[in-house]
Amino acid sequence: MSFEKDDRVVLTDEHSEFDGETGTVTQTMESMFGDVTYTISFEDGQETGVPEDALEAAADEDEDEDADEDVDEE
Repeated sequence: MSFEKDDRVVLTDEHSEFDGETGTVTQTMESMFGDVTYTISFEDGQETGVPEDALEAAADEDEDEDADEDVDEE
């Protein structure tokens, strides 16, 4: 799955201080070999050169709120 600027993502890299944190894609960079890396902005900083396989889409905050509302109605 590729990501675009302003997408919310979760970083999964045990060597990063931001491992498990949700951030926002601020830049995408494609190498001459077609590999894409990302710059991710977090509340406390940023991580650059992040490969696509170290990211997963973050749950939308609106979806989380809707799910909570559905539970309350039952």
